[in-house]
Amino acid sequence: MTPAAPASLAEAADGQWRAAARHCGVEVRELHEIPEFELVYRLYDEIWHPEPVNVPMSVELMRALSHSGNYVAGAFEGATLVGASVGFLAGPPGTALHSHVTGSLMGRGIGFALKLHQRAWALSRGLGQISWTYDPLVRRNAYFNIAKLGARPEQYLPCFYGAMEDVINAGDESDRLLAVWRLTEPHVLAACARTARPARPPEGAVVALSAKGDRPAVGREDGQVLLVGTPEDIEGLRPADPAAAKAWRHAMRDVLGGLIDGGARVTGFTTDGHYILERA
Repeated sequence: MTPAAPASLAEAADGQWRAAARHCGVEVRELHEIPEFELVYRLYDEIWHPEPVNVPMSVELMRALSHSGNYVAGAFEGATLVGASVGFLAGPPGTALHSHVTGSLMGRGIGFALKLHQRAWALSRGLGQISWTYDPLVRRNAYFNIAKLGARPEQYLPCFYGAMEDVINAGDESDRLLAVWRLTEPHVLAACARTARPARPPEGAVVALSAKGDRPAVGREDGQVLLVGTPEDIEGLRPADPAAAKAWRHAMRDVLGGLIDGGARVTGFTTDGHYILERA
């Protein structure tokens, strides 16, 4: 078992999630009872509107995960559940948590409070990293994961979940980035303390992918530092222009996926929606 985090680090992490929860007016706590898991199920249903055979997380599985010492937590505004996160211990044993699904009301900082709570939970158990997957085309999620939390995408996973038939993902392929949150790295400490500065495109960076209207425009890939753009609103684009959304999916897979597979590292995400990659 990996030793627990030093008291000073664990105390700082505990204080950070509590401050974030106060800021957005919620109570964050672990969940253990069937009625609580039913609230999570309904919240996820309201967010994703999945088909019955494709729910993000069943009540029974949440019960099993919580009972066996995994992470199931919710954010409450009074008696109303406004956010929830479910994760399970990952390998190598005693080192990591995989955060499978997190959802919350948007625009209030609830997701940030939940992730800081998750980080404190992991550190108190001697875990050094948390991973999760997200759609590389969803700009706000990329900004949240990379800029606000300090996670770093480390793998591009084509069609990772197969066909998904919820309202948000229907009609698209489920490509994902594996984000890895190394909980004690300096840039993560700065992000959690809210002292990190917004990433700016480095001078001389080469634009490998950008937006031309609603369509992707493939550029050059011969730079040491590269920028890979994202669509402004892929979720709105899917029903409005499926061909454009499909073009973005394949361009992102080819460009971002190809660069990561070739050894380039994602080191930041700009406020105007560009991944920053650096070659080793």
